[in-house]
Amino acid sequence: MCAIFSSRYYNSIPPVTKTYAVTCLLTTCAYELGLYNITNIALIYSDVFKKFQVWKLITSFFFLGPFSLTFAFRLLTILYYGTQLERGPFDKRTADLLWMYIFGAMPILVMAGIPYFWSPFLGPSLIFVIVYVWSREFKNARVNIHGLFELKGFYIAWYMLAADMVLGNPLKPGLVGIAAGHLYYFLSVLYPLSSGNNILKTPRWVHKLVAFWGEGFQINSPFRNESSSGDVFRGRGRRLNGARTTASRSSATTSEAAETYTGAAEPPNSAGGAAFRGKGRRLGSG
Repeated sequence: MCAIFSSRYYNSIPPVTKTYAVTCLLTTCAYELGLYNITNIALIYSDVFKKFQVWKLITSFFFLGPFSLTFAFRLLTILYYGTQLERGPFDKRTADLLWMYIFGAMPILVMAGIPYFWSPFLGPSLIFVIVYVWSREFKNARVNIHGLFELKGFYIAWYMLAADMVLGNPLKPGLVGIAAGHLYYFLSVLYPLSSGNNILKTPRWVHKLVAFWGEGFQINSPFRNESSSGDVFRGRGRRLNGARTTASRSSATTSEAAETYTGAAEPPNSAGGAAFRGKGRRLGSG
């Protein structure tokens, strides 16, 4: 029964949140099993620029620490707040959410280049990006804190900063994450609302990455077939095949020549089939 419940819960987690949470979990598991040296994934800028170990710019976001209460708290934070974002404000906007993760990591990497804000592992900062964006999107939500008191969603990032202090964790990663989260929210929401100019659109390569990944939904993808009502990243050929099947069935009661003609799937946006008038006259004359 536990296995069934775990399987159902795992399958219910939306793809971006699931991928990041599972990657962080596996990274810590591999560390606890001694499968790699921790310095191989830590962000050390001298290794990045002098030894060209550029993968550290990415792997440093996947280590949340060894197994501990802090690790469990951080992993649950990803699952809870990441899932609510993916099912709420970013529903059917998988590429936009992935871009939030990618863009949020950029100012964190820049600030980590300052010795005062440097940290070998940037996963905790990225978690604060997730929580801060959630706190702005759900600012009026009432959050029950361990059954002791309630907080408005707007203050939840600052509560987590205080919790880190109580647990003995450094405050700088949280402050860096809050700053990066605010930069993303300002450029993606506040500035477009005030100016009408969206300067932080999700790049086409992120849409392509999600389409190649084959998971999630994207209602505003530039690669989506606009004449279709489907919102999953599916091959457009299947939707066109569906149109051909419908057209063939609707013409089955006519002559065989008419069926061959209608099998060419008239585009739904064509004005009264004007694109096919020439062929229609030739068939009629035949």
